[in-house]
Amino acid sequence: MTRAIMIQGAGSNVGKSMLVAGLARACTLRGLSVAPFKPQNMSNNAAVTQDGGEIGRAQALQARASGRAAHTDMNPVLLKPESETGAQVIVQGQRFATLRARDYAKAKPQLLSAVLESFRRLSTTADLIIVEGAGSPAEINLRAGDIANMGFAEAAGVPVVLVGDIDRGGVIAQIVGTQAVLPHSDAALIRAFAINKFRGDPSLFDDGLRAIAERTGWPSLGVVPWFADAWRLPAEDVMDIASKHGGACKVAVPRLGRIANFDDLDPLSAEPGVSVEIIAPGQPLPGDANLVLIPGSKSTIADLAAFRANGWDIDLAAHLRRGGHVLGICGGYQMLGREIADPEGIEGAPGSVPGLGLLDVTTVMRPEKRLALTSARHVASGAAVEGYEIHLGETHGPDCARAWLEVDGRPEGAASGDGRVRGCYLHGLFASDAFRAAYLADLGTVSEMRFDDSVENTLDALAAHLETHMDVDQLLALASEV
Repeated sequence: MTRAIMIQGAGSNVGKSMLVAGLARACTLRGLSVAPFKPQNMSNNAAVTQDGGEIGRAQALQARASGRAAHTDMNPVLLKPESETGAQVIVQGQRFATLRARDYAKAKPQLLSAVLESFRRLSTTADLIIVEGAGSPAEINLRAGDIANMGFAEAAGVPVVLVGDIDRGGVIAQIVGTQAVLPHSDAALIRAFAINKFRGDPSLFDDGLRAIAERTGWPSLGVVPWFADAWRLPAEDVMDIASKHGGACKVAVPRLGRIANFDDLDPLSAEPGVSVEIIAPGQPLPGDANLVLIPGSKSTIADLAAFRANGWDIDLAAHLRRGGHVLGICGGYQMLGREIADPEGIEGAPGSVPGLGLLDVTTVMRPEKRLALTSARHVASGAAVEGYEIHLGETHGPDCARAWLEVDGRPEGAASGDGRVRGCYLHGLFASDAFRAAYLADLGTVSEMRFDDSVENTLDALAAHLETHMDVDQLLALASEV
């Protein structure tokens, strides 16, 4: 018998993803076979799955917390924003279309079928499915055709726990107000509530819990205190990208408008000897940085134009004159070359734009996307690297003769003659302890951290945190058979 429970938020960024990851680990440690599920996600921080598709990074972390491999059925609809009004739509791991918001609404009935198909398939593999909603069910203007919150809960027959974020203030209104605006049939799907991100003594909110319970009729599953080590877990939301101050080695990361697959930053942020500084638009790249890391981008050409508009190209040239290092990953790699050609207009009008000219390579955009889990070798140190590729475009040129990675026997990446400018398509390479240690050694920094151990220990600590402060027994009792 498979049971399911859904975690929805009274607003965006209330901590749903982290709660699901912690509950997945807690229930797995109890001996249950657990699978995470998110019907619809919006993120440019994707993970590549073993079945050859892509899902939201949060679901990959939740799968890890559950002790299972990430699968496309865990996040059947992924929206990857490409502009202010349009997004690439990934269905069951593969590109479906690029749609504007209005057109996406028309496609939702078709997408709900795919969502339910994935959910039913996943339900045959686990004792418990923990479902994560998106945004808030209180956005009743989006209820018609909804596949992310109550529309899914109703169609799949899954009960809901509503979570409020007390750190923002007004949490009583968040919970009570959600019930007030929901249609009666949707409100009836909510069986309990919980409060997240409390700072201080949780007992101080006892009167608040009673007030919410009296007004809604829903029982409380508890008040979850702020989890201080949350930053140690890979983040999915671009809102969660933050500077991390550690040691003397400074890595500067320009915050691109369509930054993608920024999990490359997580192992560096966790290093005691490294400070990762996220540079907001309008701010200069710091003059004392050891490394400027240009991350991936969902819209490379547009982000390159913004890079120049911010004056970062001038800052980058000065950084190199001072003897600094530059690393571009995926879209950042493409920007470092002499030219980006887009003959088919994949990212806008057909044509070509000059790159930053720091690597003697040229990129040609192609409609075929490369999605692959990849094993590689760092040529200089011999360190094994496990990563992934997720990109459009092919990059070639003289500097590729100085490839510094080897993937399945083929060279990967490019380097300048002095080795201080490098680029590659491989994401996740800094998660390799041996590679990270070798790379940081070139910057004069010693690394002794074991990143995977840090993530696993943090997931265990998060599970213990939720077992202490949340009524997990009651949550499991509320889960219904599907």
